[in-house]
Amino acid sequence: MYDIITPESDESGAPSGCGPLLPVANSDAKPLRQQIFEHVRAAGRAARSDVTRALGISAGSATTLTADLIARGLLREVEGLPRESGRGRPPVALEVVPEGRHVIGIKLSDENHSAVLTDFSGNMLADATLPTTSKPKPLNTLMEEIDKLMDLALKDTGKSLADISAVGIGMSGIVDNETGIAPWSPLLSERDADISNAFVTRFSVPVHVDNDANVLTLAELWFGAGRAMSDFAVVTIEHGVGMGLVLENQLFRGSRGMGLELGHTKVQLDGALCRCGKRGCLEAYLADYALAREAATALHRNPHNLQSPNAMLDALFAQAKSGDEAARTIFRRAGRYLSVGLSNVIQLFDPELIILSGERMQYDYLYADEVLAETHKLTLDYGRSPCRIETHAWGDLVWARGATALALTAVTDAALGDMRS
Repeated sequence: MYDIITPESDESGAPSGCGPLLPVANSDAKPLRQQIFEHVRAAGRAARSDVTRALGISAGSATTLTADLIARGLLREVEGLPRESGRGRPPVALEVVPEGRHVIGIKLSDENHSAVLTDFSGNMLADATLPTTSKPKPLNTLMEEIDKLMDLALKDTGKSLADISAVGIGMSGIVDNETGIAPWSPLLSERDADISNAFVTRFSVPVHVDNDANVLTLAELWFGAGRAMSDFAVVTIEHGVGMGLVLENQLFRGSRGMGLELGHTKVQLDGALCRCGKRGCLEAYLADYALAREAATALHRNPHNLQSPNAMLDALFAQAKSGDEAARTIFRRAGRYLSVGLSNVIQLFDPELIILSGERMQYDYLYADEVLAETHKLTLDYGRSPCRIETHAWGDLVWARGATALALTAVTDAALGDMRS
């Protein structure tokens, strides 16, 4: 299954909401005002009676707390819910005041950086893309590129960086979400780069940084197929291989925020060299640089030439489609390694759904029936229903939109997290 999903695919005439639709396990730890606000934002529009039923609170509490949220400029009343009969005044609904806050989400990558400007309701207002180079660069250079990217995103919007409440950033590598430090990233020439400190020092705006697979998983959880799903995984195949995991309707990061590095799980002792410097990683058999390495042999090219991995892989895929057996063998081998990785994810976490995403999923050999059959063959199921596996083709802007979820979460916590009910 191959679903083409664009950032605009959830747009409709009525507000569709954003954010998880199911309550998280620790939702009771949040102030009741915040629970009400997040319920309304997830629903798009909700009547007070909907709020009382969903949260199990009294009508009086709903009235008092929503009045406070309206007074604070966070919610507003609108007429827009359908009437149960043809007579009478339409029910009054609540919705988030979109102008209340604005955030920017950024996806940093090897070839193009992308950014999205979003309001408090999660609506995309503007976007921008900035070409870059795949060569690792100093942190200061990366900050200069981010500066240009945000200027492009804000251009012609009537807003400046002073109007932005927070920025979310997703990037490849090992990223500590709590500290904003990247112990290692293929985008950076230094180790243990303090991205958060460098960003705040330069721009004086709060920033929240995470691994790019996590922000894509947030895109599914906030805007996509995972909104009403308690457990699912996202596996990305691009310049590297990443993974994000939602358990009990909440993003799982591990005890140190460095877990779920599926691309760096070992599938072959003393195997192919990975760009992390170690051997035998899954990524070393699936990522674009790994396939391009073998493509050079199949296409009789010099592996050290200046042709980009994308051009090399496009040529390899064309040859595979035309029947070239060497090219077909490269993709089939990569598909078998993908089967091993997916079966391990299923065996470890038993998710309801695995979503395959990323630029390399345009190569149908990686999600062919044989790959999925091999995945299930390698998994112990004992007659139980197999895990669903779907392929979503997301553009760079949706990764950036997932990064807005990082910022929106932080801004919501800051606005409502200290308002004890």
